[in-house]
Amino acid sequence: MAGAEQFNRLPEDCISSILSLTSPKDTISVSLVSSFLRSVASADFVWQTFLPSDYNRIIDKSVISLNYSSKKELFVRLCNSILLDGGNKSFALEKSSGKKSYIISAEELSLLYGEEPDHWAWKSVPESRFSKVAELKVICKLEVKAKLRTSMLSTNTNYGIYFILKISNRAFGLSSLPVEISVEIGNRKEVHTATLDHRNGETELPEEKQRNQRVPCRREDGWLEIELGELFNGGDEDEEVTVCLKEVKGCHVKGGLVIEGIEVRPK
Repeated sequence: MAGAEQFNRLPEDCISSILSLTSPKDTISVSLVSSFLRSVASADFVWQTFLPSDYNRIIDKSVISLNYSSKKELFVRLCNSILLDGGNKSFALEKSSGKKSYIISAEELSLLYGEEPDHWAWKSVPESRFSKVAELKVICKLEVKAKLRTSMLSTNTNYGIYFILKISNRAFGLSSLPVEISVEIGNRKEVHTATLDHRNGETELPEEKQRNQRVPCRREDGWLEIELGELFNGGDEDEEVTVCLKEVKGCHVKGGLVIEGIEVRPK
């Protein structure tokens, strides 16, 4: 309590400067100490530092008008995710740190034979944040790619990249062979193997084992995800990132995979 009283005696601009060097999580904790600190911790100066430097450009790309009366209110709004680029991307800030995350919709991914109605169906489902998802009808070879720039992301941040999917009740052939998953930045490439459908009549694996074995793991939003790889964005230069999921061994008929998109979020 004595420390809190001494902190209260500091000038407001001094407290604001200190809070701006911490994190959103720490600032909210400090605001609970007293009404005075709550007022200081709500200052635009503080929350401006937690917003991404390009937040105005992000607002301009939003599919809806974002009205806000303070920078803190804007920060909270962006933490709840918004749709960008005509609804083909979902953007959000991590509440504790203010780091950026994106979900790239299936419509922005490169799917082998994605424009062929004999192979893929583009449909609306109520549980998706996007207007359309891609459902695999039947195909012999699967390949999904995404490209992004590191300039989209927060600097000095380690990111995980996740394939968001569901397996329909009519699925077949998805567990026959593992797929190769990769994340490529410049001349650096991380490659793993994953299984799209590990069920085969078995009970569901524990979550930690699911992630370690790179099999679908349930998300809070009801979808499944597989970690494709990681990338560290140092921010020194703007680099292109290529994410790929494909079959490299054999060729067999499969169907019933539903793709919502690929997420890039802080780890």
